This record gives sequence, C-alpha cells and structure tokens, in this order.
Amino acid sequence: MEGLRSTHIELPEEVVKYSGKVRDVYIKNNLFISVASDRISAFDHILPRTIPFKGQVLNQTAAYFLESVKDIIPVWMRHVPDPNVTVGVTCEPIRIEMVIRGYLTGHSWREYRSGKRVLCGEEMIEGLKENDPFPVPLITPSTKAVEGHDMDISKAEIISQGLVPLDLYEEMELISRKLFRRGQEMALAQGLILVDTKYEFGLHDGTLTLMDEIHTPDSSRYFYLKSYFENQLKGLPQNQLSKEFVREWLISKGFQGLEGQVMPEMDDEMVHTISERYILLYETITGNQFQRTDPNTIQNRVEGVVTELIRG
Repeated sequence: MEGLRSTHIELPEEVVKYSGKVRDVYIKNNLFISVASDRISAFDHILPRTIPFKGQVLNQTAAYFLESVKDIIPVWMRHVPDPNVTVGVTCEPIRIEMVIRGYLTGHSWREYRSGKRVLCGEEMIEGLKENDPFPVPLITPSTKAVEGHDMDISKAEIISQGLVPLDLYEEMELISRKLFRRGQEMALAQGLILVDTKYEFGLHDGTLTLMDEIHTPDSSRYFYLKSYFENQLKGLPQNQLSKEFVREWLISKGFQGLEGQVMPEMDDEMVHTISERYILLYETITGNQFQRTDPNTIQNRVEGVVTELIRG
C-alpha cells in the first residue's frame, strides 16, 4: 500500500507551489493551501518509502490543536476541507523558532551533560539529571533557516542583531508560555506530559499569528505520565510518544544522515508498523478515534480538492 507522495496539479500563473520535506504548499494571493503528504523525514533526509495515513494524522492533529488555542492567539488555519488538506491565510514569517523546554532532555540534556549551564542565554540549575523538570520552562530560540540547519540563539542576540523588535519578541515569549501551558493541560488529560515543543509565528495584517503545526508528534516530545516518576526514581529511560522510534530504527541500521552513510531500505512490514504507530499517536494525544480514509483514492481526492480551491 502506497501513501500520498506528492501532488501534481496544472497551475495558473498566479499560483505558486512549494514542496517541503513532508508538505506541498500552494499559495494564491492571500490563500495558503497546505497538503500533508505521506512523505516522512528524519535527520534532514526524506525517506524513500511513504507511510500511509501519516499525512492525515499530522494534518488532523495540527488542526485539533490549532482549534484549541484560538482564544490565546490568532492562527493561520481557516478550515480543513479534506483530511490531508488545510486552508489558511498567508503570513509574513518571523525567522525565529520559539523552542520551549519543560524538561532536561534531548538537545538540552546533551548540552548539560557536556558541562554547559547556559543554553540560549537561559540558565540551567545544578544538580539535574536527564529528564528532570526545569523549575520554569526554558525558552531557547533558534534561527529559522531557509536552507541548512537551524541554530541556537539567545534573546539578547536576537534583539542586538535586529532580527525581531523587543516588544514583538516579548509578545512571542508570553504567547509561547501560554500555548505551552495549554498544551501541557491537554496532555495531562490524556495521561501524557508535554516535554518540549516549538512554535512558529508570523504577521498577518500586522497581527502576531501562529503559523505551522503545533503539539504534533513531529514538533513535540511527550512522556507517559503513568511511568514517568518511577522511571526517574530508578534512572530508567522515559517512554516517549514522538516519532523518535523512526530515528531509532534508522540508527540501528547505521544511518544518521551523515556523509557516506547509505539510507536503509524499509520493507512493507516496517512501513505498516510506522503507519500504525502514527495512528496510535493521534488517538493517544487527542483522545479521538482515527477514521481511516481510502488510500486507493487519496491521490485523486486530494488533487481534486486542491484544484477546486485554486479555481475558486
């Protein structure tokens, strides 16, 4: 079974298409059409096989969480005409990702373990072990690279380099904390801990607006609440709800995206396993039952929806 790899639509001159790692985007004037494909990426590489239902999972998870924060900040999304398609407004992007970390894990843990106690200008207290909570969540921004890798940056550097005005940055900080608090509350209701995540903002008609997905497995890390405290007491690794399992499989096959490494071939069984894991992620995070669409009609269905939106 093959998923949606890409969309191919005959476009009028006023429509611009952009293909990212996992999305095809169509822009017509102020209209922004996002198609969540079934491509999957890891270590900045797109894997050869598609993962059926992955695009639907991410699109519907993002829509679920975007809808939940409209009382905090305007969002780019306007409606979801298809399980794989979201329609919204265009925004002028702010080239800073607001990464917020509630726990010492991942990148912050690697920096801490190396002896560093300051990350993006934020102090990390002494005496912490991996996966311990920070007293207050840390905001550790990164540059949003057009090409290449994002880079850590501090608030002071952002302001001194004129990347974002001080008042706008402080608004982004405040909103990020409110969004993270909402995400943590929603996670706890599902027996989860929202560990860390990132937010991307832009300006729409001069108003700060939330762009891109939020609180999805591709942009966030979750721990299971039930096992968290016992695992911390025993010094055991935390059970994570994220797409980390894909990266772990690639690492086990000797691939981390480094020069000279050959990407492993994913067999049908592994594709099916990843697909089912993504569906489980959706149901666990949202508490909603996943409704599978027909993979045999996805190409024609999605391209038909996008064509109608462009013509309209």
